[in-house]
Amino acid sequence: MGSSLLGVSISGLNAAQSGLVTTSHNISNANTPNYSRQEVIQAANPAQFFGSGFIGQGVHVETVRRVFSDNLELQIQQNQAATSQLDTYLSQIKQIDNLLADPSAGLSPVLNDFFSAIQNVAASPTDNSARQVAISSAQSLATRFIDVSTQIEQLRSGVNDQVNQSVSRINAYSQQIADLNQRIVLAQGSSGQEPNDLLDQRDAIIGQLNQEIGTISLKQSDGSVNILTTTGLALVLGNQVSKLSVVPDAQDPSNQQVALQVGSTTVRVPTSSLQGGNLTGAFQFRDESLNPTENALGRVAIALANTFNAQHQLGQDKNGQLGTAFFGTGSPQIISNTNNSATGAISASISSVSSLTTSDYKLQYNGTNYLVTRLSDNTVQTFASLPQTVDGVTLSVTSALTTGDSFIIEPTRTGASQFSVLISDPAKVAAASPVRASSSAANTGGASVSSLSVVPPPPTNASLQVPVNINFHVVAGVTTYDLVNATTSAVISSGNAYTAGTPITANGWSLSLTGAPADNDSFGVGPNTNGVTDSANALLLAGLQTSTVVAGTTYQGAYAQMVSDVGTTAHELDVTSQAQASLLSQAKQTRESVSGVNLDEEAANLLRYQQAYQAAGKAIATAGVLFNTVLGLFS
Repeated sequence: MGSSLLGVSISGLNAAQSGLVTTSHNISNANTPNYSRQEVIQAANPAQFFGSGFIGQGVHVETVRRVFSDNLELQIQQNQAATSQLDTYLSQIKQIDNLLADPSAGLSPVLNDFFSAIQNVAASPTDNSARQVAISSAQSLATRFIDVSTQIEQLRSGVNDQVNQSVSRINAYSQQIADLNQRIVLAQGSSGQEPNDLLDQRDAIIGQLNQEIGTISLKQSDGSVNILTTTGLALVLGNQVSKLSVVPDAQDPSNQQVALQVGSTTVRVPTSSLQGGNLTGAFQFRDESLNPTENALGRVAIALANTFNAQHQLGQDKNGQLGTAFFGTGSPQIISNTNNSATGAISASISSVSSLTTSDYKLQYNGTNYLVTRLSDNTVQTFASLPQTVDGVTLSVTSALTTGDSFIIEPTRTGASQFSVLISDPAKVAAASPVRASSSAANTGGASVSSLSVVPPPPTNASLQVPVNINFHVVAGVTTYDLVNATTSAVISSGNAYTAGTPITANGWSLSLTGAPADNDSFGVGPNTNGVTDSANALLLAGLQTSTVVAGTTYQGAYAQMVSDVGTTAHELDVTSQAQASLLSQAKQTRESVSGVNLDEEAANLLRYQQAYQAAGKAIATAGVLFNTVLGLFS
């Protein structure tokens, strides 16, 4: 009996000791991140049959169980991946938002200064200092375009750095998970029990991995886990790792792309197939905000350069010459896919700045048709031949394409970075109109000149130098006019029907009248000789500031829309990020309520196991007394 009592008591002592050690382990790790509370699972030893019945044989510890919920851990991983993606996107777009919205660093102030300077030229066309200020203001405007574009490119470089760092961390975490898989399989295989602390370590690293990229964990029967991206790309299979690398995008080598190493093969991973984590947030920021913003800035620059140049070339400078291009800017950029044939080539030119979008385009040739995809919304247009114009961009084939050839077209990407001022001589500011109109003193009708302008495309100076008389005839209430060379009296055209409100055009100019001309009334249009005091073209140049020139709005309207779009996206991300962070916090709190260490509970367990240990010790002492008593019977 003493022997049986001793064995039962020792089993209780050992069980209590395991409980004390496990409870102490919990208490020691109460502040350890990702630690899961452990508890001792006890079971009664098989009873032994005696004549009077079954007598218990004590207790044994079946296992030390990790209090853990796979479902809660999955929720944390998913929320962690989503939170990291939003946080990365938000932190990046805030930099653009701060840059564009800054009154001193944005485009609006220098754009206002430039057009104010042009208005001053219109007010004082003979003042060389006003002309010089206009050129200086234009140079400041060009500098601002370039500065903002440079800072956007620096953000692009920062995205590339972040992608490289994120990929390095993903590879490091994947390797650690694979190593832990191997240790867990060995430990579980030799003992038949789960190595709880190793499991906690692995789950912690999986959580860190989900900060970089969204993953799915698939538990295996041997205790290992396979790690896949949310779209099914295997990163870890048992103790084997498929590493990621950063490679130039085949469609656009200036962009980075992720590739997966599968054996000896490198497989490019489309950014659209990545979900969650810092890596996806960086790509999302680049593709959805950085590129469109740089394109939008370039669109403003191109619209300003093209429309201002067009009007400036219709004017006359201080030397009596037609105006030249005032601004220079970037042309559409064409990027050939690295897998293209060596011979195929295309060209792109801007035919309508008012139709430009902020999107890039992809052109593909399938052997029969040309497919042009607007990448902002994936709208596809199919053409049997080129050239064709899409959203103000004319695409042409310069060398025959081969089936499968593809190109990326960036119509406005370099517009701001290559913006420049082409005029440095104040005398070359074309403030005057190259033609002027006059009316005969002998006119008896009520007609008068309301406007005279040179019409695009810019005519030759020779045609504008031809003086023309417009002679009206009114017969039976029908008004016609003749155009006559005022120098040679040669008739240019005769019997032209006149309709009130319809301009009269010739030699590259357009004249509008108000009122009704009388029979034999005459008007003249000729070169604006010595027209240094004229500011007709400067007024038209200044008026461009409030004209609808791009995407149905003004230059500043287009810039303001760009700023608004960035600000709206930043605000939406801020709200969404806060909501997502709250979900992550709630998930962690729920996990902590299940798996976390409660010190009050552990203190109670410590007292319970201590009392059990003391009681088992007392039982052992009783067994000893009984044994000594038996020995005493034979002494």
